[in-house]
Amino acid sequence: MAELPGRRDLDTHAVENQPAAAAPDPWAQDAALRAHAGRQGGRNSVLQRAGAVLAAADIRHAAQEARRDRPRLVTHDRGGARLDEVRFHDGYHRLLHEGLGLGYAALPWDGAAGGHVTHAALVYLFSQLEPGVCCPMTMSYAAVPALAAAPELETIWRPRLISGLYEPAAMPVAAKRGVTLGMAMTEKQGGSDVRANTTRAEPDGDAYRLTGHKWFCSAPMSDGFLTLAQAPGGLTCFLVPRWLEDGRNRIHLLRLKDKLGNVANASAEIEYAGALAWRLGDEGAGVRTIIEMVHHTRLDTAMAPAGLMRAALAEAHGWATGRTAFGKRLIDQPLMRAVLADLALDWEGALALALRCARAFDDPGERALARIAVALAKFLNNKRCGPVIAEAMEALGGIGYVEETPLPMLYREAPLNGIWEGAGNVICLDILRTLARAPEAAAALDAELDAAGGADRAYDAGLKAHRARWPTMPDEAGARWFAESLATLLTASVLIRSAPAPVADGFVASRVAGQRGQIAGSVAGLDLAGILDRIAPPG
Repeated sequence: MAELPGRRDLDTHAVENQPAAAAPDPWAQDAALRAHAGRQGGRNSVLQRAGAVLAAADIRHAAQEARRDRPRLVTHDRGGARLDEVRFHDGYHRLLHEGLGLGYAALPWDGAAGGHVTHAALVYLFSQLEPGVCCPMTMSYAAVPALAAAPELETIWRPRLISGLYEPAAMPVAAKRGVTLGMAMTEKQGGSDVRANTTRAEPDGDAYRLTGHKWFCSAPMSDGFLTLAQAPGGLTCFLVPRWLEDGRNRIHLLRLKDKLGNVANASAEIEYAGALAWRLGDEGAGVRTIIEMVHHTRLDTAMAPAGLMRAALAEAHGWATGRTAFGKRLIDQPLMRAVLADLALDWEGALALALRCARAFDDPGERALARIAVALAKFLNNKRCGPVIAEAMEALGGIGYVEETPLPMLYREAPLNGIWEGAGNVICLDILRTLARAPEAAAALDAELDAAGGADRAYDAGLKAHRARWPTMPDEAGARWFAESLATLLTASVLIRSAPAPVADGFVASRVAGQRGQIAGSVAGLDLAGILDRIAPPG
């Protein structure tokens, strides 16, 4: 083809001023995580190994492919026999293999120190890469204490839940070395009001037969499910295996939920059609039995938003560091620094608070504190998560809105942990009930708040003002304000005792003393360099 007059061989697609995609080691390059996990008793050797695993290019590719090739429901085989299976991309299985192998579900139960803290840090790390695989691992971890209500079942299931092995094949539990457990509580007519459940449980010898519909079943390819049903003696907790010695249990998968995010993980509507089940705990004690599982899953829903915020901030900080505009790097421009530093306070506050909760889970003497603190952390951390990720996306500009970056995935993920295991209103009402009915929890919380007294005048004034405003419990309509204030003070108390002065002082000045506007970056007087160093330390 003849060259057009005046044409020159110009490269119109030279790539300039485009920072390379970050592929960090999420442990080695997170000074705040290393500091807070170490302070709370985490096992650094496990977390160092996890960081190296998650930094590998093939693992990151597996996460991307697990999201791209979404789970598919296969209800029947070609001959018309029921299968009720969900097919996943190999990347999903690879991530579960790695997570369980690192001890995600097992560490808290092996008897060594720091198990819950290390587990929570693994939640934080995996949430940055592919949050969807956290669901089945979290429920498997959280089911372990609930099994204590049925020692004969515990003998069978517990060793396999904490084996560190992932075996996805559909087989009876006795034939497997490693298993997972899911949860199916929610029904259409009740939602969080599980006492309105209508699923029936009819005695069948030593077991029961369940009949009913569950609106949400998380991780439907688990080896079994903890579920609630109405037995003759009232609402009762059951363990429903997916596979029996003589074949599939009568658990029908009706459809997969078409969710906003968390797409690598399947969530389903299921139907128990006379499914065989075994009772956990007494008839009528269903809520009391399964609450042990819910209590532990709440730890993970308090921890995960910190991981999501960290991933978003790392992207924004990396972009700002490598991108120039108007003659200088974005990270050197005062307004960008103010925005990122302000966001970093929410991230590090969420991280520090959740790991402090995890330490309370590790200490039997702090069970009362764990009960109230995890609810406060779940509420506040999730309310902060969405706005932080949205601002981080905006910091990247148009590319932050593009699926080739993780920001859209993180943004879709942001609301989920606030919904799971009790949405905001449910959590706030639970906080009021706990403080009113469990004086030991109220006393433990007061002691934790007072532990930071005398170190920061603004914090002392904020705590005094909170107690003056609510000398008694607020009415239900005021529960959110009360919970937000209390959770913010608790976060400040933890940071004062565990974070560098720029972070602790900045959090107290802007969150407790209220010296800021309503939009991220509307702050003044912060030690920007000291705060930003926590996102990516110099050198």
